[in-house]
Order: sequence, then C-alpha cells, then structure tokens
Amino acid sequence: MSGRTAVTLFSGGRGGAGIARGLLRTPGVDLTLVINGYDNGRSTGALRRYLPGMLGPSDFRKNLLVHLDDRDPRQAALRSVLEHRLTAGAEELAALAHAISSPSSPARTADAPDPVALRSVLEHRLTAGKEELADTIGGPASPSTRTTNAPDPAALPPSARTASALDPAALSPQARAAIGRDLAAFLRWVDSHPDGLDLTECALGNLVFAGAYLRLGEDFNAAVRACARTFESPLGLVNVTGGENAFLVALKQDGRLLADEADIVAPQDAAAITDLFLLREPLTFERRAELAARPVQEVRRILADLRATVSLNPEAGDAIRNADLLLYGPGTPHSSLLPSYLTPGVADAIAESRAAAKVFVVNTRDDHDVQGLSAPELVGRTLAYLGDPGNERGTVTHVLSHRAPDAPGVPSDVVAGGVWAGARWVTADLADADRPGVHCGPRTVRALMEIADEAALTRTP
Repeated sequence: MSGRTAVTLFSGGRGGAGIARGLLRTPGVDLTLVINGYDNGRSTGALRRYLPGMLGPSDFRKNLLVHLDDRDPRQAALRSVLEHRLTAGAEELAALAHAISSPSSPARTADAPDPVALRSVLEHRLTAGKEELADTIGGPASPSTRTTNAPDPAALPPSARTASALDPAALSPQARAAIGRDLAAFLRWVDSHPDGLDLTECALGNLVFAGAYLRLGEDFNAAVRACARTFESPLGLVNVTGGENAFLVALKQDGRLLADEADIVAPQDAAAITDLFLLREPLTFERRAELAARPVQEVRRILADLRATVSLNPEAGDAIRNADLLLYGPGTPHSSLLPSYLTPGVADAIAESRAAAKVFVVNTRDDHDVQGLSAPELVGRTLAYLGDPGNERGTVTHVLSHRAPDAPGVPSDVVAGGVWAGARWVTADLADADRPGVHCGPRTVRALMEIADEAALTRTP
C-alpha cells in the first residue's frame, strides 16, 4: 500500500494491545481504536454505580497505555498515573500528605521529573477516601478535605515512610494541571456526595476519567477525548456509541442469566452464551432472582423490553467508513467485541467502508465465554451479530488465525482450502512466546499488512 494507511481496530481493554502497539510502530499507519464502555467489574462497577449515567472508563484507560514506553521517564510517569491502585490505607495517606505538603524537599525541575515518583503519583489508588484524593492533587486542600490529625511521618514504620517518597511536584506542568483539574472536579462531587463509593482499589486513572466526565457536563465521549490529550495518545480512541449508558447481560444456552459484564468475563462452565442484551438499568438482585425462576423464552422477552437505546458515535462511524484496513480484534468476545457490534449503524458503516481488507483476528487461545468454540464458530458469531450470517455482504474478507494446538480449532478442510464462508483464511504463528495468550505484535502486524497489500492489489476498480 502506498501513502498513509488508515487502520480501524475493534478492540477491548488488553486483548488487542500487542497488535495496537505494533501498528503504532509501523510507519505510515494512522490507527483508531473503537471500544465500548460496558465494563462493570469490581471498582469500575462501583464507580459506575456512584456516578449514574457514566459508562465504564477502564478499557479506555488501558488503551491509553499502548503508546507509552517506560524507557522514557515522561511516558513512564504517564503510565503510572493510569495504572496505580491505592491500597496502603491510613499510613499511606499520612505519608502522601507529608510529601505533598513539603514541596521543597524534593529538588527537581519541571523538565526533569523523577520517573519513579511520577509513576507513583499517576498510578496510585485511593484507600482512605476524599482526603487522600485532595492531597494527591497537590497544593493546599480546603479545610473540609485536609486531614487534621495525620501522624508525624517520622513516627511511621518504614513501609509507610516509603510511600512518602511520592512526589507530585515531579509531574510536568501540563500533566499536573490537567490531572489535577479533573481530580479536583471529581473531589467536588465527592464532597457533595460523601456516601456510596469506597475508594479502596479505585485506579487513579479511572478517577481522572470520572473527573473529566463531570467537568465536561457528563459527556463521556468528551471525557475520552480530553483524557487522550492529557495522556498524549497518538491514536484515535473512540467510544462506539454516542455515550448512552447501558448495562450488559447475557443468557446461556441452558437459560441461565449472566447478570452483568463481570459475570460474562468470569470463569464459567462450557454452556454457550446465546444472547446479549444492553439494558437501561443494571439488574437488581431481586430482579435476578425473579428472572431465574422464569422460563428462558419469557426471560428473553423481558430483557428485550428492558433494552437501552444507543446510537452510533459519528466519530466511530467515520473511522469505520474511512478505514483502509478494518480489523475485528482479539479479546473477550461477549464483553469487549460483540456488544460493540450491537450498536445500530455499525453493520451499515462496515458495509460502506472503503477498506479492501476486513480481517477477523482469532484469539490465540480460548476465553471463558467461548470455551470449546472453533475458530469458524467465533467468526460466525461476529457475522451473526453484524446481521450478515452468511457473509453475503463481505463483512469479513479475511481471517487470520494462530497455528497452535491450544488455539481455537480450524477444520482441516479450511486450512487446506484457505477459504471459509467466502473469506480467505490465513494461518500463521502469531503468539507472543513470552506472554501466553497474547498476539506477538510485530508478527501479527506483518501478516495483517501483507493481507492489506494483497487485497489492495487484487481489488476490482
């Protein structure tokens, strides 16, 4: 292919990270990731319950990591903001308060940040609530949020004194201003809504997203754009929908309900997931018990009546239609990928896409939600959710699968013939030897670019 190549990748949180990183390092590639915000597990679920109307930020936060190189102190610092979780409790809070209240102790210039200190600030997760968050932002906190009985850090045990090495002053002025602004917005909300969220184990990066969401008028897609700027992302990071809140549930073949996204990604038996629904509200425990007692056909009807109305984000539609190479990435299918394809307008945008190659990248091994499914069955799920079960619209032009015994199976006739449902089937060694279950970025990207080049050359004018 000549000139610049626009690549659009449907992705989740980490499943496609190796491929995304490889594409970013490929000269001439402009990459856009299309992601959904239905993550509802652990601290993300708690944050969504605390801020009604907000989608889950975790998968967006994870994809802000793909361009960061820890060998660069500035980028290592940004990674730290996104990833750290606060766990050390009151002693850590006291040490943080001391470090932040003594900005003269670390003698560093703004243009030479300490990467370890910056990583600590960026990644830290709250354990002691809004007081710790107020201190973490930097500068004097209001009397209502500053702790008044913090112990003398000199009297703390060594583990807590280590935490006091965190140095918010090491942040670059731009990063500190942007992160502080959004954490301050979140803190104002916490001040006026003091109950309902345990900040223990919350990722600081998720709180930056939450603050941006509040600051920007509860506009989730605007928050995604703002955080992409804050963390200097060179890729297009796009929510698949217009930002409407929705909650993911699934039905299994035997009629059992997986009542939220966390259940869908958790270890489970091999009974197939047959239905996905995006609901307006999360299912209460009472509603779950009620549905469990009903016949599956009735449960399916009730869930259909509770469906949320979502729309295609125009940015996502443009990225799909204007792609030269369109990728259905790897990941947990029933949480990260198939729900995105439920978005009205996605299938039409794919049909209208100028991409000569629309490539399904098969996972390198089974996931909990698709145990035992063959590679063609996985592709078939995507085609069904996109309303093209027979691939008559050319929704998938190529399939790229890993060659290994533990990878989803490929029938011998497909391997021999190199074609399935009208799509060309390519098999190669794609796994990262050092990280089981992960695609090797360079090898996978090389195979994808060869497919794209061939498709462009053979395309009928």
